[in-house]
Amino acid sequence: MVFPILGNLPFSFAKNILPPLGKKYSSLATCNFNTFSSKTQCKGSYIPSSSTRRSANFQPSIWTYDYIQSLSSEYKEVMYRKQCSILKEKVRMMLNKTENELTQLELIDVLQRLGVSYHFNNEIRDILDNIYNKQTFKLKKNLHATAHVIVCFEDEICNFKNGHFVDVEGMLSLYEASFHLFEDEPILDEARDVTSKFLKEFLDKNGDKNISLQISHALELPLHWGIPRWEARWFIDIYERQQNKNHVLLEFAQLDFNILQSLYQEDLKYTSRWWKRTTLGDNLSFARDRLVENFVWTVGTNFKPEFDYFRKVLTKVNSLITIIDDVYDVYGTLEELELFTKAIDRWDLNAMDSLPNYMKMCFHALYDLVNELAFETLKKCGYHITPYLKKAVSIIIIIIMITIIYYYYYYYYYYYYYIIVGRSM
Repeated sequence: MVFPILGNLPFSFAKNILPPLGKKYSSLATCNFNTFSSKTQCKGSYIPSSSTRRSANFQPSIWTYDYIQSLSSEYKEVMYRKQCSILKEKVRMMLNKTENELTQLELIDVLQRLGVSYHFNNEIRDILDNIYNKQTFKLKKNLHATAHVIVCFEDEICNFKNGHFVDVEGMLSLYEASFHLFEDEPILDEARDVTSKFLKEFLDKNGDKNISLQISHALELPLHWGIPRWEARWFIDIYERQQNKNHVLLEFAQLDFNILQSLYQEDLKYTSRWWKRTTLGDNLSFARDRLVENFVWTVGTNFKPEFDYFRKVLTKVNSLITIIDDVYDVYGTLEELELFTKAIDRWDLNAMDSLPNYMKMCFHALYDLVNELAFETLKKCGYHITPYLKKAVSIIIIIIMITIIYYYYYYYYYYYYYIIVGRSM
């Protein structure tokens, strides 16, 4: 049933995920996928039964509905917002009054690491543009300036080995900056090698606990690879231990973090109430009930307070996709999955009549969510997006269904095509 639906997909898309024509993979006994690993082999004659219900033994959520609804924070009160606004203006004045370029960059770096730089986007952009324009003019007059930077830091390593003073924070900054490189940038590649080697040696000899924590954290997970809110929470504790800390900055960062956390709690409580109304977590015990994990993912994607609607919507979407993915991967039989895929493609409530009850619940929840999003978009923006949402949902479901077809009919190449389909999604 699912193959006629594939006609709606672009040819290049279908060509990449469908097996070569004329191949009877089920007749093979051994296959070796050198593309991924020389050790990846599939042997045997097992062919899954289309009526078998599997179980992944997913554990229930450790966060109950009552616990989530009991979350509270005093920082949602107006008095804390007023105090935060006062501190924000003090920091803004501090940023505007700073004239030395190096001091400006250090202050911007601290603001970003503390997770409060989003309050000063315009000021930071002006400062960086001004510094960049000055540096661009200098570089035009000295073509060897960039290469000279690496030479200077190699000199720093020599100073370190000889027991002389070395700019450790500068080396750490260059190490972090090297993760912003593009392809074919050998200078930054070399910078990463030089700085990482230096920082590892410095860790073995240094007794400063504060800088050692920063170095070990950067070597384990560079700032550019981290999640902003997690990095901010970690750095607030680090900054609090520093002797040269700015108390206004520290208080502002702590207060801002707590206020945002109170907003996240309200967002989570809202999505938890929605999840409770769907009853999917209570009735579909074979699937993952991962509302909180999906919400945390959205916070990592965009933490800013004005994107609360984004976090709520994406949490709903991801939670439903997680459930439906388990319906396909774990519980549903092939016959049921074909009926469900066809019902999604038709996008008609009457198509639910032939579905089992657990699939009816999934279809209804997905149908209601799509209509809710379409209505909110029409009301707020004046755009009718229902056809596009339906198309997107249909493509996602078909992609998942294709992996199941490989599992049942092309079992020996299942892993190979699972990787390709996952990349397509």
